[in-house]
Amino acid sequence: MVKRLNLATRAFGAEPGIPGVAGLAAWIAEHRGTTADITTYLLDRSLSPQISAGIMTTCAGGLFYADRLRQSVAGIEGTSVTGELQPDTGAVTEDAARIVVLKKGSWSAMPAPHVLHLTDAFYGDAEEWNEAICGAYRTLMRAMRDTGVAGHVLIADTMEPLELALLARQKVFFFARETNRENLAALLEFQEQAGVMRGQLEVLISLMHEYTVRKIFILDADHASIETALTHFDPDQIVMGGYCKDCSESYWTDLASSANFIP
Repeated sequence: MVKRLNLATRAFGAEPGIPGVAGLAAWIAEHRGTTADITTYLLDRSLSPQISAGIMTTCAGGLFYADRLRQSVAGIEGTSVTGELQPDTGAVTEDAARIVVLKKGSWSAMPAPHVLHLTDAFYGDAEEWNEAICGAYRTLMRAMRDTGVAGHVLIADTMEPLELALLARQKVFFFARETNRENLAALLEFQEQAGVMRGQLEVLISLMHEYTVRKIFILDADHASIETALTHFDPDQIVMGGYCKDCSESYWTDLASSANFIP
């Protein structure tokens, strides 16, 4: 009998998209009496389908969380830094509490600092600026974890060494949906785990003689990519990953189903 593998599943966030007026009105009516805004709606919509599909490690949030981050740090006006950065944890703590109510043990996804595309008009020194923005991130993320969020996924465009040095930790996972060899190498200097699209798997494997890779997360994996991963990793080191962007309603259920793998 062929042995079936039950691989773990993990989400890295989602981008639900701005709802229509009718959909948003219905959601507001359903949550009457609670403090909620468009970001709260998007958090709910990013997480709920993962829960329904039975994703093992769920993750609320995505790039859309940039607005909440900018609003939660004094010293930011629009996309310009005009004063000393001072984080206010009130809104993110409320978000974290809502996430925990929906699904205990969920992670939270948000853009990495460089993805906010902020212009420094105050610090005037790259090192001081990075210390300031990453310090604000640490404060906000710590407040969310203290409220019960399990950890954070930081969605990156590129892997910035200063950000990785200041923020990459056991409970802070850097992830880029599209990446290359240079970025993966920079990431593996600080993380012994990596999430890659299935087409990038061979690049990651080629780096294993230089870096320790203890676990891989294959996004939108197919049969061939899982077979390739199994030649280099044990099944418990392979996780089926997902990041839902402009995807169908069946995205997460399809991901959960594909985790039941027959070699």
